[in-house]
Amino acid sequence: MRVVIAGASGFLGTHLTAHLRQHGHEVTALVRREPTSARESQWDPRAGQVDADLVGRSDVVINLAGASIAGNPHSKKWAEEVMESRVSTTCLLSRTIAASERPPAFLAGNGISWYGDHDAAPVTEESESIGDAFLTRVARAWESAADDARAAGARVCVLRTAPVMDRTSPPLKQLRLLFQLGGGARLGSGEQYMPMISLRDWIGAVSYLAESRDVSGAFNLCCPTPPTNAEFTRALSAALHRKAFLAVPSALLKPAAGDLAPELLGSINARPTALERAGYDFEDEDVREVLAAALA
Repeated sequence: MRVVIAGASGFLGTHLTAHLRQHGHEVTALVRREPTSARESQWDPRAGQVDADLVGRSDVVINLAGASIAGNPHSKKWAEEVMESRVSTTCLLSRTIAASERPPAFLAGNGISWYGDHDAAPVTEESESIGDAFLTRVARAWESAADDARAAGARVCVLRTAPVMDRTSPPLKQLRLLFQLGGGARLGSGEQYMPMISLRDWIGAVSYLAESRDVSGAFNLCCPTPPTNAEFTRALSAALHRKAFLAVPSALLKPAAGDLAPELLGSINARPTALERAGYDFEDEDVREVLAAALA
């Protein structure tokens, strides 16, 4: 299978690229600098430049590009970059796929924040997007940017990804250090659901969707049994053999976290219904299994 990946140098892209190559697939990474090997191709999303022939020859295009959300949530420049970096890359790839003689499949990165705060109600791919939180608005625009590929008849899978847990990357890298120092704390009431997925299940699910020729639509990339924030706090403290008696009141968290406060205090009780229906079998089904895999 010939695969083109945007965002291949990021944490998820690096692991996914290695996994696909280990399984015999030909992977070309889109890079913004001068290529250093035949496995790379230069592109410039802001200028609308990408190798259309490369895209047209591929079987699958995967977009994982986007500015890190680990920035200053009070900064307008940060907010603009988070939005623009996702929408512009998706638009360019979507248009290029649509113009191909044989449109390849498009796995379009996105976030579980697309749903907005649904309180405790179970959230599946059939649920609506509600609210006006910043990352919810980003996810809506991000998903709409793939419309050209859909209209051209390409197989489009939207990857509504929950936070991916691994000890070497955010958010678990920072939380692990904080908990080890005794600063582990419940956020607000702790009753809000916080979906997540282990790195190995994220890689497994994306690879499965790339290789499956007859599935399309939105897919929640999250473990089948999401924890509440209080359950996550207890599970992480137990895994690290630390106590976590503290709590951060919502009144303090909202002004401190700015545009990211809804991601910390909002509740998305997400279920990977479409992914399980498509036949993917999770390795890590709940918070204990996710953390065990992430901290191993």
